[in-house]
Amino acid sequence: MIFYRILLTLAVVFMAGSVSSVAQEIDVWLGTGSRGPETGIYHCMLNTETGKLGPSKRVGEIQRPGFVAMHPKGTHIYSVGTVADVPSIACFKIVATGNKAKLELVNSVPVGDGGSAHVSVDPTGNMLLSAQYGGGSVAAYELAESGRILRQTTLIEHEGGSGVFGNRQDASHAHWTGFSPDNRFAFVPDLGLDQVVIYKVDLDNATIHPHGHADVPPGSGPRHMKFHPNGKWIYVLNELSLAVSVFDYDAKTGSMKIKQTIPTVDPEELKLEKFKSCSEIRVHPNGQFVYAANRGHDTITAFSVGEDGALEMIQNEHVRGSIPRNFSLDPSARWLLVGGQASNTLACFEVNPESGRMTYNQNVINSPSPICVVFGADR
Repeated sequence: MIFYRILLTLAVVFMAGSVSSVAQEIDVWLGTGSRGPETGIYHCMLNTETGKLGPSKRVGEIQRPGFVAMHPKGTHIYSVGTVADVPSIACFKIVATGNKAKLELVNSVPVGDGGSAHVSVDPTGNMLLSAQYGGGSVAAYELAESGRILRQTTLIEHEGGSGVFGNRQDASHAHWTGFSPDNRFAFVPDLGLDQVVIYKVDLDNATIHPHGHADVPPGSGPRHMKFHPNGKWIYVLNELSLAVSVFDYDAKTGSMKIKQTIPTVDPEELKLEKFKSCSEIRVHPNGQFVYAANRGHDTITAFSVGEDGALEMIQNEHVRGSIPRNFSLDPSARWLLVGGQASNTLACFEVNPESGRMTYNQNVINSPSPICVVFGADR
């Protein structure tokens, strides 16, 4: 009897420990660049305890979705892509998550200036922006409370081109859109202009108005940018020069002042690469580190952030894939997922919050041409 009670006690303790150690899982949504029958929005699960990735499966039907963005309430996903052979911005409702994840197309609105390279939603969920690389324009759209796209309110063409880097800069190529922390200004890095074009946000009318611009070094080709958590510094990733430009930001005036440009890869190493360009940049939520992806060199570069916001390189890590078009940190910032566009892979790295260094956790899955990684909420 005593022996039985001991076994029962041990079983209860073991079960309690097992329950408490059950890892959370998080939804991972993937925009893809596949042109074939595999095109669409894909989904997998990330185990936030082990960093293990579940299988990837298609959950949303759309041609070449590319970049996607999550509604602030986590209820809808917006995607660039082609609907009925028309370049459009599409709205999907998240009807199921987890292992039964599924998206349902709500509606789509034609862009009117070719295909879009990027889409973003403002923090209030009232409007979204898209950048058209080929057309060299930015567009604004009004969103309903339900998440549906109501209409396009603005389409602004950027004019000119710096002409420094051959035919890549003979015209405007708007490449990214995003909002300031206070939602008063919008920013559009333009690879062709060598500028970050700045707009004043009009939330009441879900539109934007020209406000100014900030220059990067000639021939840099700005692609994406991110704010530091303190809202005082901006990090602009330059696709053509493979470098990051650091700006001081004045929130009152919505203006940027450059103070540093630092390479993401040793220029001597780049001489060995036939194809090379930067793609994505992220800032660790603790504000101490910045990460940038290098296509061709196929690496992620980690930088430490100084007291004045300036950067210093601390690591250059291979992505275990080919052509890292996009990567993202999960909400805990413990895991960094990198999409290999050409290798059809999604690889996971663990991030040390003290040193900022990345360690490959030997977990990688196959997924068709992942070029955008967006996280859902912990489950």
